[in-house]
Amino acid sequence: MMIYIDGRFVPREEAKLSVFDHGFLYGDGVFEGIRAYNGRVFRLREHLDRLYDSARTIDLAVPVTKDEMGEIILETLRKNNLRNGYIRPIVTRGVGDLGLDPRKCPKASVIVIAIEWGAMYGDLYEKGLKAITVSVRRNPADALPPNVKSLNYLNNIFGKIEANYKGGDEAIFFDTNGYISEGSGDNIFIVKNGTIHTPPTLNNLRGITRAAVIEIARSMGITVVEQNLGYYDMYSADEVFVTGTAAEVAPIVLVDGRSIGSGKPGPVTRQLMAAFRTVTETEGTPIYP
Repeated sequence: MMIYIDGRFVPREEAKLSVFDHGFLYGDGVFEGIRAYNGRVFRLREHLDRLYDSARTIDLAVPVTKDEMGEIILETLRKNNLRNGYIRPIVTRGVGDLGLDPRKCPKASVIVIAIEWGAMYGDLYEKGLKAITVSVRRNPADALPPNVKSLNYLNNIFGKIEANYKGGDEAIFFDTNGYISEGSGDNIFIVKNGTIHTPPTLNNLRGITRAAVIEIARSMGITVVEQNLGYYDMYSADEVFVTGTAAEVAPIVLVDGRSIGSGKPGPVTRQLMAAFRTVTETEGTPIYP
């Protein structure tokens, strides 16, 4: 495996950062999760836009342009002979001192990792996932905005730990106002009477897969409504599913021990899973000329 670090491709064993890097010390940096399917990178431009928007929000100057970053991502895939895989571009604040001041970090570091990646949830796409609503609340937008895909993922990890202890495949976060936010690493959707409902993206990540699935659903004539949602909406839903780059489209059939709808992946979810698979196999930025 070859990994890109600051202008060089190095073997995995040689891929190293300083212990004084603020990404390591303080989670001070941003990243993206991107997928490649069938020799194409899915929604590369949208992922790059989000990466650079996250960086700008935390006042982090990325030392390469978007076009250069895109080419680095494609070349990382080529170096690893990948046509299908998961790509992780990372921008850290860079080397500084043990203080917090980001001005002490003169130059950000850029890392790109590309690996083989299969179905994240294995056979659970057919069976459905069990989810747990967790006690930890999603970071409020006026503290650490969930729309910043930062290296500080402790909030998400707290939720995942709680779900692990309680036997859940995924955690469902609420925000500090009591509204449904998202999963530990994905956006959430509720289906009721043929209409899809999903929270607005102030209290959760503006998912690239989320946007793609909304486009697909509307193209199929399915109504999608963005609105605040609570426990009632979820427990009484006909179907619940989550979306994310790693998760793709995954059905949830059990929440807090309660069966959702029939207790099996529902028809709307299955339609969207199939349609999303078709889109990912035919769209994207070519890796190889």
